[in-house]
Amino acid sequence: MQSRIYIDTSIVGGYFDEEFREATLKLFERLENNEIIFVISDLLDLELLKAPQRVRELLLSYGPKKFQRIELTAEAIQLADTYITENVVGKTSLEDCRHIAMATIHKVDVLASWNFKHIVNLDRIKGYNAVNLKLGYAMIEIRSPKDLVNYGKE
Repeated sequence: MQSRIYIDTSIVGGYFDEEFREATLKLFERLENNEIIFVISDLLDLELLKAPQRVRELLLSYGPKKFQRIELTAEAIQLADTYITENVVGKTSLEDCRHIAMATIHKVDVLASWNFKHIVNLDRIKGYNAVNLKLGYAMIEIRSPKDLVNYGKE
């Protein structure tokens, strides 16, 4: 069975970034080989509107069967707001919190990001998961693409 990996905007941008390119390309190779499926949101689509053209068009080069699309819901907005009121991160990280909330609610296998300040950060991950458990949600696995090169392989 394919692992479901939620990707945020940093993953799409990382495809073209010298620092993150190698691991990001390996993650996209796994997508091409049908080993994983990317879970993408309408929030990602919205954020990509501000990106350079080649970044905006990257996901269009893959067929729709490579993705599971999800939408930002009132439940995800409320969960994201709770991350902030519980001081996991500040108000300026609302969009990051919404990515995490959507991934949590849709029970993805892992959320992938290159955002080490607000997302792929051990203290933050503990905070997100403390809120999730307090509210009855499952814990969320959060990793950088470097950790996902072999993720889910037997």
